[in-house]
Amino acid sequence: MSYIGSCFCGAVKIEVTGSPEAMGYCHCNSCRSWSASPVNAFTLWKADAVKITAGAEHVATFQKTAFSQRKYCKLCGGHLMAGHQPVGLIDVYAATIPTLKFVPAVHVNYAETVLPMKDGLPKMKDFPAELGGSGVLVPELTAA
Repeated sequence: MSYIGSCFCGAVKIEVTGSPEAMGYCHCNSCRSWSASPVNAFTLWKADAVKITAGAEHVATFQKTAFSQRKYCKLCGGHLMAGHQPVGLIDVYAATIPTLKFVPAVHVNYAETVLPMKDGLPKMKDFPAELGGSGVLVPELTAA
């Protein structure tokens, strides 16, 4: 199965193939700042499952940390994905691929949340241990 997505203006097209390795929500300050949202919905794919099929010349990258290479369209500023080269995965933002049914399974970096979510999903302090985090689970917070 493959899914097609694009940037905000449609100049950049991407295709993801197969199934994501994981889906969930990230609450870290970097994702919040980048997405201008209190939480970022992610879909993680193996690097070879993600292809830019049109408009590659319009793709720019911003890298604040060694872990994330954030890609966006130079024409419209639309966010596309974030490469995570140290773990061989690419986060294609859930909203970028609208035909993929988003089924979140985890919250990461929940210790940094500004939007507590009570949904019964596991809440990780940072990242799973296999991705370089502590693997520590934290309790769900309720809105104040």
